[in-house]
Amino acid sequence: MSWNRKNLLTLEELTLAEINQIHATAAAFKQILGRSVKKVPALRGKTVVNLFLEPSTRTRLSFEMAAKRLSADVVSFDAAHSSTTKGETLRDTAQNIQALNADMIVLRHAASGSPLYLSRVLNIPVINAGDGAHEHPTQGLLDTFTMKEHLGELYGRKIVILGDILFSRVARSNIHALTKMGAAVTLVGPSTLVPDWFTDMGVQVSHDLKSALADAEVVMLLRIQHERQASGHFPSLGEYTSMFGLNKTRASWLNPKAIIMHPGPINRGVEIDSDLADGPRSVILQQVTNGIAVRMAALYLCAGGQPDHVITTS
Repeated sequence: MSWNRKNLLTLEELTLAEINQIHATAAAFKQILGRSVKKVPALRGKTVVNLFLEPSTRTRLSFEMAAKRLSADVVSFDAAHSSTTKGETLRDTAQNIQALNADMIVLRHAASGSPLYLSRVLNIPVINAGDGAHEHPTQGLLDTFTMKEHLGELYGRKIVILGDILFSRVARSNIHALTKMGAAVTLVGPSTLVPDWFTDMGVQVSHDLKSALADAEVVMLLRIQHERQASGHFPSLGEYTSMFGLNKTRASWLNPKAIIMHPGPINRGVEIDSDLADGPRSVILQQVTNGIAVRMAALYLCAGGQPDHVITTS
C-alpha cells in the first residue's frame, strides 16, 4: 500500500494497515538511528515548524530531533513567544507561517480539534502533537510500536491502562490503536476518572485493580491531568496512590514478563514507585527513544514519502 494522507490528526481515522505502515517505516528509521551517522536527507530543503501553544518537553524535543535527523530545517516556538499572546488567532498565526514558505506544521494546542481546524485552512501538512484531551496520535503510535517490540503482534494481548483516563489524550489514542490491532484493553482507575461509557470504545472498564492487573502483559500508567480538571475527581493524591498507585506488591499481580510503560511526565510516588519506574520491567525510556523513529516516520510520510522507499543513505 502507498501512503495517501497529507495530515496526521488522529488514530481514530487511521486503518490498521496505515498504523502498520507507520510502524514499519519507524522500524527502518530506528535502524538508521543506531548508526554512527544518524542523519538521512529525506526532508533536506524542507522547513518544519513546531507550533507548541501548550507546555511540552519530550514531545517537542522528540519532534525537533526527528526533523533534524531527516535533514529538515526546524523552527520551534511556544505560546510565550507567539503572537497569540498579543491576541492573534491560531488561524492567522498558522497562515503567516505558511506564507513564510514553511512546508509542515506540528501543532500542540489546548483546544481539542485545533489540528483538524488548521488542516482545513492550510495547504501544508499538519501533524497533531496533542490537542486538549482529544488525541495524541504519535504518542499512541510510539507506545504500540514499543509494545510490538516486546510482545510481537498485539492481537489478543492483555493491555491495562491505569490512571486518569477521562482527561487523557494519550489514553484515547492508545485505545483507538490497540483495539484496531486486536488487543484486549482494560481501563482501570477511580470511577470518576474511568466512567463506564468508555466501554463504547470497545474496551473493558474496571475499578478493581487486582483483578484488572491479573496476568496483564502491559500496564501503562497515566498521571493525573490536573491542568484539564475543572474540579477534584478524588479526595487527595494520597488516597489515589493508596488505591491505584503501582507499587512492588501490586506489580506482582502482573504477568511475570509484563512491561511497565508511562508516557511521561512521571509523578514518582503517585502513580508509580521509583523502584518500578527505574526497574528492569520498565520500558519508559525506550518509549522516549522510539518516539524519535516514530515521529521521523510521521514527518516523512506526511511530507510525501512512501513506506517502501525509505532513504537510508546520508
